[in-house]
Amino acid sequence: MQTEFPFELPRGFIDANGQVHREGTMRLATARDELAPLRDPRVRNNEAYLVILLLSQVITRLGTLTRVTPEMLENFFAADIAYLQDMYRRINDVEIPTVRCICPNCAYEFDVEIPIPGEF
Repeated sequence: MQTEFPFELPRGFIDANGQVHREGTMRLATARDELAPLRDPRVRNNEAYLVILLLSQVITRLGTLTRVTPEMLENFFAADIAYLQDMYRRINDVEIPTVRCICPNCAYEFDVEIPIPGEF
C-alpha cells in the first residue's frame, strides 16, 4: 500500500536564504494527526489554523527541507496551501475521484479515475 505521495507546489516556498522549494512528499494521515491539533490553543482561537497544523504533520519533505513547521506554512503562498489541502483530501479520501466524460464522436458517457499525484 502506498503511504507517501510526491507533489510539486504551483509556486513554492521561499526559505530565508531565498531558495525556492517546490517538490515534496506527503504521507497518509493517521487518526492522531487529525486529533492532536484539536487540543492546540491556536486552533481553539482560530479554527482555520487546523489546516496549517495538519499539513505540518503530514508533509515529510519539501525540497531539501526534512521538516515543515506551522510557522513555515504560514508563509506559503495561498495557491500552494490550496493545492496541499486538495492533495490531503484526495490521498486520505476513501473514494477514488472520477470525472464524467463524453466521447465527442459517439456521445458514449463514461467515468475516468483521476490519478493521485505520484500514483500511476
